[in-house]
Amino acid sequence: MTLTDEEQDRFRAALRDNMVKTPYIKGLGIVIERWEPEGVLLRLPFSEALTNDGTAHHGGAVASLMDTAGAGAVWAGHDFDKGMRAATVSMTVNYVGAGRGTDLLAEAVCVKRGKDLAFSEIHVSDADGRGIATGTLVYRIVP
Repeated sequence: MTLTDEEQDRFRAALRDNMVKTPYIKGLGIVIERWEPEGVLLRLPFSEALTNDGTAHHGGAVASLMDTAGAGAVWAGHDFDKGMRAATVSMTVNYVGAGRGTDLLAEAVCVKRGKDLAFSEIHVSDADGRGIATGTLVYRIVP
């Protein structure tokens, strides 16, 4: 099957819109700020429910934001003729700061697309631009 550019754009838009409606991602409250083939920017609004102490984001919430952003960067520029079933294969997270009482922003770009695997780089910062985490994501999409 060969999709037209218009059909590809419709698939990308539908995936973007549905991603934040999935139960887990919706529960985190992740918001899409930018979604373009060159990359994505997602925001995780601060919530005490995503902390251990009421102020600093739990590392799992940061990792979930990174996983979502890394996958989003792949989908935002994906060729849907190559598949639509996907899963994260691996993810590396380097925590470099603590997001205390602030929204977090995750910027991700897909740096390589292979036959089945795509690779994203993700940078998370707080609302003032201070680094919170960096990482890489390997994502697999198959027919």
